[in-house]
Amino acid sequence: MEGLVLSYRRGKHRQNTSQMILKVSGVTDKEKAFKLINKKVTWKSPAGKELTGEIKALHGNKGTVRAYFPIGLPGQSIGTKVKVE
Repeated sequence: MEGLVLSYRRGKHRQNTSQMILKVSGVTDKEKAFKLINKKVTWKSPAGKELTGEIKALHGNKGTVRAYFPIGLPGQSIGTKVKVE
């Protein structure tokens, strides 16, 4: 499956660079998104380096999910694709 990096998880005064909000293709509601929890997510940098994370929780009611990456993703990852396994 493929997904899209929407943004960092953030609040009013700070953003958490190790947690990303993802939109997975084909997932449009809470029930489908719930099945993705604990799946692995891989982002590939332009240089070819792969950073791996894990989907930890839902984000909202429209099927977006929150993924945790031990090494935070760079800002250039926003708007790019990830692979969900």
